[in-house]
Amino acid sequence: MSIIEIKNVSKTFGPKVALDDVSLDIPEGKIFGLLGPNGAGKSTLIRIINRITIASAGTVYFQGHPITDEDVSKIGYLPEERGLYRKMKVGDQAMYLAQLKGMTARDAASELKKWFYKFEIQDWWNKKVEELSKGMAQKLQFITTVVHKPSLMILDEPFSGFDPVNAELIRGEILRLKEEGATVILSTHNMESVEALCDNIALINKAKLVVTGGTDEIRHRYGEDNVEIEYSEGVERRTIVVGREQVNAKLSELIASGVTINSFKEIIPRMNDIFIKLVQE
Repeated sequence: MSIIEIKNVSKTFGPKVALDDVSLDIPEGKIFGLLGPNGAGKSTLIRIINRITIASAGTVYFQGHPITDEDVSKIGYLPEERGLYRKMKVGDQAMYLAQLKGMTARDAASELKKWFYKFEIQDWWNKKVEELSKGMAQKLQFITTVVHKPSLMILDEPFSGFDPVNAELIRGEILRLKEEGATVILSTHNMESVEALCDNIALINKAKLVVTGGTDEIRHRYGEDNVEIEYSEGVERRTIVVGREQVNAKLSELIASGVTINSFKEIIPRMNDIFIKLVQE
């Protein structure tokens, strides 16, 4: 079942085409990677889903019906352009944003305190936002995105500003939220995170949908049918790469020469290589 269906969505700004007849299904309970180079149209599509921008043509469906403002309240959105009120106290800012999403003051305070302790920023509750480092401000914005337990989360470059330890912390929380039933749209240039987290992806380039599907299926689809053979010749370990159709003949040749075959495996391209290949094409 799809939580979001995007049907023939286009968006123009005067003569500029930002999206050109894009159709996508985003399955429920999965992590969906929304990929593309800068200026491809990803942010425009995200704003249309959030009803910040209205499509010039086409329709976005949420759980089977055209999306409404009430549906948007079920979405947690972390925009790439960060925005916090710098003069507010951290706790007041978090409470304000949580209550905007419909939480009571009591529930908001209870849930926020849990998240603050988890992210080790509990001592900053009464300090001003402007005193936060970039990474700590990013933690605060992630918390306020997910605190109301949205059924759909849209995270635009969520790892920006984090060191490796805190980036891993966020990755773990995204996976945990998925396990609890949430759907995540992840827009990022971090291909390692795409491979580690995403079940499905869509690649948009120059306003058009280039490819969409399961992450593993796409990696296999764009492989070159090459196989890596590792073997030992005396104390030396060696590897060679051959085409799939050559594997049996090469293995027989190597065995006949007296070497020891250690392993052979299909070479699956990295998502980063596929991204570059498709964008360049």
